[in-house]
Amino acid sequence: MDRLERYRQSIKALLRGYADSMNENPEPGVEIELVFDTENDRYLLLDVGWRGTKRIHHCIFHFDIKNDKIWLQENNTDIEVDEDLEEMGISKQEIVIGFHHPSVREYSDFATA
Repeated sequence: MDRLERYRQSIKALLRGYADSMNENPEPGVEIELVFDTENDRYLLLDVGWRGTKRIHHCIFHFDIKNDKIWLQENNTDIEVDEDLEEMGISKQEIVIGFHHPSVREYSDFATA
C-alpha cells in the first residue's frame, strides 16, 4: 500500500472508531456524521442536530492530506490522536498540527508543513 492510501485508510479507521464509540451512547436529536472526501483528501467527524432549540453543527475532528503529510486541522477533544496514528505506523514527522500557527510548529515534535 502506498503512503497516500495508508494515510487515507488510517484516518478513516481512526474516525470510524471514534464515531462508533460516540454512537454507543447517542445524544437524542444529535447525529454523528463522518465525511470522507477522498477526491480532495478531507476527512471530518461532526455532530449535527438539535439540542432543544439550539442548533448543533460542530466539528469534532478535521484532517486533510496535503503535501505528503496528514494535517490535523481541528481537534475539539482532549484526545491525543497522534498516539492513535502512531500505533497505526504514522510518525509525528508525518503529521502537521494545522491549527497551530506556523511560527510555533517548529517547537513541537510534529512536522512543520
